[in-house]
Amino acid sequence: MHKRSLILTGFSILVLGAFLVSCASVPTPSESNFKTPVVTLNSAEVAHYWGWWYYSKKIEPTKGKAGDYGAPLDLAFVFDIQNPNPYPVMMEGLKFTVAFEEFDLNTVASMETQWIPAGKTNQVRVHAMFDGRQSLLSLLVTGGFKLQEKGMGTGAGGALKQLGVWWEGIPNFSFPVYVKGGSAIFKADGLTNVASFSATYPSE
Repeated sequence: MHKRSLILTGFSILVLGAFLVSCASVPTPSESNFKTPVVTLNSAEVAHYWGWWYYSKKIEPTKGKAGDYGAPLDLAFVFDIQNPNPYPVMMEGLKFTVAFEEFDLNTVASMETQWIPAGKTNQVRVHAMFDGRQSLLSLLVTGGFKLQEKGMGTGAGGALKQLGVWWEGIPNFSFPVYVKGGSAIFKADGLTNVASFSATYPSE
């Protein structure tokens, strides 16, 4: 029994020694060795789709109150988060703007934190919810003149026509969808690093 205990004790010491050596080989995060993680768009998909429709408050609804409403649209963006560091880092959140062709329509964010192991790649899925009415207002405010310059129509009529083209074409991604001005916040042992990213889907 005594001999067996000595063997187990020796084995435990070896395991503990290996653990301490492995811990010692992992560098402590510092300003000089904290590399910025890489964020890339893996894919985009239409998560929920209700076709295209729009009606104004002049239309009497079957139930509920009248109002200006447009079809909702739910897109999901899947990002690869690559950690090039020899220690784990925490992603605190990320945000980006979604543009259909050259027109910014929505800015979305994910505040869910996650740890990315050393040298590994995680994925994060971010949903971007649109609706026809808010997209119309956004398009009129930020892209009204651009629509006219490109011969896509003028005023609300032109904007609604273009929204219909996008909503009907999005299941096949028949036009480019841009991820613009993306930023993700990463932390490690009190240090903070910000990664910038952008992408086009389908990729050009």
